[in-house]
Amino acid sequence: MAWSPPEHRTRTFPIARKMKRLWHWTGRIFVWLLVLLLCYQMWLFVHVWWWVKHNPSTSAFMEDRLVILQNKNPNAELQHQWVSYAKISDNLKQALIASEDAKFVDHEGFDWEGIQKAYEKNLKKGKIVAGGSTISQQLAKNLFLSGKRTPWRKLEEATITVMLEKMMDKERIFEIYLNVIEWGNGVFGAEAAARHYYHTSAAQLSAPQAAKLAAMVPNPRYYDQHREARGLLRKTDIILGRMGDAEIP
Repeated sequence: MAWSPPEHRTRTFPIARKMKRLWHWTGRIFVWLLVLLLCYQMWLFVHVWWWVKHNPSTSAFMEDRLVILQNKNPNAELQHQWVSYAKISDNLKQALIASEDAKFVDHEGFDWEGIQKAYEKNLKKGKIVAGGSTISQQLAKNLFLSGKRTPWRKLEEATITVMLEKMMDKERIFEIYLNVIEWGNGVFGAEAAARHYYHTSAAQLSAPQAAKLAAMVPNPRYYDQHREARGLLRKTDIILGRMGDAEIP
């Protein structure tokens, strides 16, 4: 073994000990992060499992919107009333599938062809003009995720979407979706939307009314204030023409 001066060896050993300590703490941090990730996944799993048979009283997105509204008016409340799947007009179900997710009953949470088309459209326009998210993905986002965009947000959304699709049937996914999506400034769910815009129940919505509500979904707060916007009326007509082909669960 090559000889080295004593002072060199005394400098080397402390560096080695520091590196060993660094790797030790790096390993512990990694393990704790893995444990936290597993706990979070279990928390998601338990919530989805519970909602198979029980109705969620709120969602992450609803809670975020309520905080924003109450910052302006401490007495503000959301308009929201849960109704069963049977008490929601088939017109609205057909309109939403025609507008948001034509392959809903057939896919397993992701419409890969739709995602590809959205990517190509966004690439052509040079900005995001289409999303390609399915009803299941939208529900995953609304139930659990805040409005903040993070690098891992899409991964979270995908994980929750898989859980929803594996643990719930399509009718249950659609029932929850119909009851929690935003339909205006503080307006959530089909029943509140029907009463807010048409002074009727979700069960009594006509085909034109349902088509217009479906057309509002991508930008509900704007359309709440601009109910006769040209783009909204044009999209309503398109959805109305597609509703007959929509397959509902």
